[in-house]
Amino acid sequence: MIRNQWYVVLESYEVGNKPIGVTRLGEKMVFWRDSSGKVSAAVDRCPHRGVALSTGVIEHGYLQCPFHGFEYDATGKCVLVPANGRNGVIPSALRLNSYPTYEAHGLIWLWWGHTSSQELPTPEFFDNLDDSFFYGSAHDPWDAHYSRVIENQLDVVHLPFIHRNTIGRGNRTLVDGPVVEWKGDKMLYTYVFNRVDDGTPPLKPADLSPKNSSSVHLEFIFPNLWQNYISENVRVFAAFVPVDETHSLLYLRFYQNFMRLPLLGKLVARLAMPSNLYITHEDRRVVITQQPKVSGLKIGEILIQGDLPIIEYRKKRAALQALEE
Repeated sequence: MIRNQWYVVLESYEVGNKPIGVTRLGEKMVFWRDSSGKVSAAVDRCPHRGVALSTGVIEHGYLQCPFHGFEYDATGKCVLVPANGRNGVIPSALRLNSYPTYEAHGLIWLWWGHTSSQELPTPEFFDNLDDSFFYGSAHDPWDAHYSRVIENQLDVVHLPFIHRNTIGRGNRTLVDGPVVEWKGDKMLYTYVFNRVDDGTPPLKPADLSPKNSSSVHLEFIFPNLWQNYISENVRVFAAFVPVDETHSLLYLRFYQNFMRLPLLGKLVARLAMPSNLYITHEDRRVVITQQPKVSGLKIGEILIQGDLPIIEYRKKRAALQALEE
């Protein structure tokens, strides 16, 4: 995992009026909402006696340990030790290792890295995906490192093979390009030019031009957000949520705004999810067999021209990791 990044780790509805314990980025974490509804996150362990705080409750907006009633605020500071009394001394060491969070678009981000007195940047999202869209969603577990799941969604070569009877129909096995564009420091666009093999060699990326922004293309925002821009009115979205080194969760959404009536719009989006999950599972059965589990620049794979989006992803990932060395 890459440090000092905003990771989408949950959907908003998953954190309600009770603490929730999950494993994210290889750590057991607890998430809860304070009295104002703001999401807080910390290591899921009480520093007093090591109990999982996710088995506790929210008391007056504070996270209360189920073992001895110690209470913690949104910053991780202990605000009450019942055995010492309401006005008793609280040891300064009684503090949770907490994480900054951010909530928008029905998603919860967590800042996994160093914090300082400087204000953290706001997490990036797709500026062409707004509240005019309705979406259906699903959570899909993969026995794979999140980097491998991301690369699968940047892979334009596999379509006619893995998805030969679904989105890869047409036997377009030859890959011209593809064309990759960086939009700023963290957003990667991929334009696909697959075609039926007519005996001519594939065109180089330099021989092609990016399509216009309303054409079909893939968008990826580091470290773990992806969008398949199918049309102005239809998108498939994914957050590749890291669980640990060998497991991840795919938070999948289907967005549409061609049906604008709220009830029907939500229904259409939800009804599209089974087919999207079916297509996703076509990928999953293969990706979980990949070795090594974690992607990287030097892992013994022999890549080809059609793998350019994956190459670009790996270069950027390695560069971000190098910043932490």
